[in-house]
Amino acid sequence: MHGDEAALVLGMDIGGTSSRALVSDLSGRVLGRGEAAGGNPNSHPPEQAARQIADAARAALAGLDPAAVRNCVIGMAGVSKMADPEFGALFDRTWSGLGLRSPRRAISDCEVAFAAGTPDPDGTVLIAGTGAIAARIEQHRMVATIGGHGWLLGDEGSAFWLGREAVRATLRALDRGKPLHGLTAAVRDRLLPDAPDAQRRELISAVNAAPPIRLAELAPLVTAATDETAADIVRRAAQVLADTAAATRCHGESRTIVLAGGLVAPGNPVREALRGTLSHRGFQTQRTAGPGEAGAAWLAALDLTDDPQTLHERLLP
Repeated sequence: MHGDEAALVLGMDIGGTSSRALVSDLSGRVLGRGEAAGGNPNSHPPEQAARQIADAARAALAGLDPAAVRNCVIGMAGVSKMADPEFGALFDRTWSGLGLRSPRRAISDCEVAFAAGTPDPDGTVLIAGTGAIAARIEQHRMVATIGGHGWLLGDEGSAFWLGREAVRATLRALDRGKPLHGLTAAVRDRLLPDAPDAQRRELISAVNAAPPIRLAELAPLVTAATDETAADIVRRAAQVLADTAAATRCHGESRTIVLAGGLVAPGNPVREALRGTLSHRGFQTQRTAGPGEAGAAWLAALDLTDDPQTLHERLLP
C-alpha cells in the first residue's frame, strides 16, 4: 500500500431519503458507519442537505481522528448542485466544521453504484428505484447516461412507472365495466379505502390530489400481486429497463452490468424478469450493487492502495 498504513477513507451515499457514510482503513476494515436523513440538495433546502450530510459523516467518524482521512468520495443523485457557488460555499463551511482536511470528490450515484457492484473499471450500471437511469462507465467515471428524465418525461420501468401502470390498468377495467380483482382491486383499496364501490371519477380525483411521485408508493402492490395484470406490468418493466441499459452499449459489447435500486432487490419479481431479459440480450455478467457508501469508500481508496481487488472483496463481500 502507498503512504501511511493508518490512513483512512470516507465514502458517502447521499439520497433523497437517507444519507449514509462509511469510514475504513486501507485494508478494508470498516471503522465507522453513520446515517442521517436525506441530504440530496436537489430535493432538500441547502442548509438542511448540508446538515444531513455532515451528520452522517460525523456519526461515521465518531471516535476517529478526522485528520487521518486521506480521501473522501461523496455519491449523490443531485451532484450537479455541488457546482453551485452558493451551495459549494455552504458545504465547505460545514465540511471544515467536521475537522476534515482531505480532498473530496462529489460524483454521480451511478458511479458509486457501479463501484459497489464490481471492481471492473468499465461497464454499465442500471438503477431501478423510484426513478430509472442507466449509465456507461469507463475507468470508473460516468461518460454517458440514458434515461433518468424524471417522472414527467420518462423513468420507464421505475417504481413510479409501475404505480402509474397499475392505476391505468384499474381505470381501463372501470371504463369497460369489468369487476376489479387482484391488482386492480388492491389499487382501488389503497387509494380509496373507504369507498369499495368507487368508480373512475373518484379514482382519478384521488390520484390527482397527491403529488405525482406518490404513484411510486403503489409499486409494491404490483410486485406483490400474482394475477396476469400485474405480471404483464412486470414483464413490460423488464423490457423497458433492458432497453435503457442496452442503449448505453455498442454492438457486441459484453462488459459487466451492475444492477442497483429497490426494484432489483432479491425476491422482487422485476429483478427476476429483468435478469432473464438482460441475459437474452447478451448481458451475461450481471452483478448486484452492494451498499453505496462502501462503493464510495472503495473509490476513495483507489489511489491509495496497491491491491484494489482485495480491498473491494473486503469492503463489498
